[in-house]
Amino acid sequence: MEYRIEKDTIGEVQVPRDVYWGAQTERSRSNFKIGAGGSMPQEIIYGFAYLKKAAAYTNHKLGELEESKRDLIGQVCDEILEGKLDDQFPLVIWQTGSGTQSNMNLNEVIANRAHELAGKTLGVGDKTLSPNDDVNKSQSSNDTFPTGMHIASYKMIVETTI
Repeated sequence: MEYRIEKDTIGEVQVPRDVYWGAQTERSRSNFKIGAGGSMPQEIIYGFAYLKKAAAYTNHKLGELEESKRDLIGQVCDEILEGKLDDQFPLVIWQTGSGTQSNMNLNEVIANRAHELAGKTLGVGDKTLSPNDDVNKSQSSNDTFPTGMHIASYKMIVETTI
């Protein structure tokens, strides 16, 4: 398997070359090998994507995020919601109660996919979007995880049950 090096405030991590997640997701994959399977339900991932897109549009409207960054975040969130990136969310449900790992998984995937959409090569050069400062702007995993679950629950009830 070929790898690229992802860097964050904690340090460098080897990440499989062809995935969009980054250092924090890879650390979680290594450090939380708990339970049998039990990956995060796709509905919650999609709930997060709706939230990330809404936050980007709101941050832009408030003058906190450039239009080009808003558009890239929105485009990647649309790809997530279309199921095009389902294989980029490998984390198990066994994680912190605030869902920090899943929140960062979304942030990293959005930032790295946006880098490609901006015409750049994955893992090369400065990122077009910062997973923390742009994709996660004005958000806390203490809020994003329950909100993602609420969005998922609403959509499952309204679109599946009713």
